[in-house]
Amino acid sequence: MALDISVEFLRGTLFCLQQQHPQIPMLGLGADLCVPLELPPEVRSGRRLFFYPGSSIGNFAPVQAQALLERLRAAAGRGDGVLIGVDLLKDEQALVAAYDDALGVTAAFNRNVLRNLNRIVGSDFQLEDWRHAASFDREGSRIQMHLQAERDVTVHWAQGSRGFRAGEQIHTEDSYKYRPDDFAALLEAAGFDDPVWWTDPRGWFAVFHARA
Repeated sequence: MALDISVEFLRGTLFCLQQQHPQIPMLGLGADLCVPLELPPEVRSGRRLFFYPGSSIGNFAPVQAQALLERLRAAAGRGDGVLIGVDLLKDEQALVAAYDDALGVTAAFNRNVLRNLNRIVGSDFQLEDWRHAASFDREGSRIQMHLQAERDVTVHWAQGSRGFRAGEQIHTEDSYKYRPDDFAALLEAAGFDDPVWWTDPRGWFAVFHARA
């Protein structure tokens, strides 16, 4: 069973996967992981594995990440497991370089927030007025991403307007980085047992498994 907040994306993905693997029964669930997870009856029998690939759990503050894991634990039965990817704490220069890459991929991703704001609320953000900025917050163990005004600008939308001074920033994203022991403790605090992990040779990334 595949889960995503975008039903349209989920349908397209499962359609392609079903063409490639017609022998595997597949089910899609449009859901938001920020609310309790209600699984359909078709997936309630047998042992299950909750697989959260990538490392986007780092976009939640630790207290929010624990709440998400608690919701997964509440949906899990005895013997079920969770398998989850985590971005580990590493050299600060390497972290900042990853979020301010030379090709500008992350900058384009960040400025795309403004393009979507324009589409959704009818604002008139001009992307060239904003510069991508990434920094590492040591105390919070997180990368912070901002959009910084290159000059004094005023943004308008149907209900009003907002002025920004040159250098003023809009906070767009946090990405928390964990030490392995800290994330294992987070899993245990959420009610999972026996956390184990595997890393790449450099110890930059990890995949964790824990049991319900």
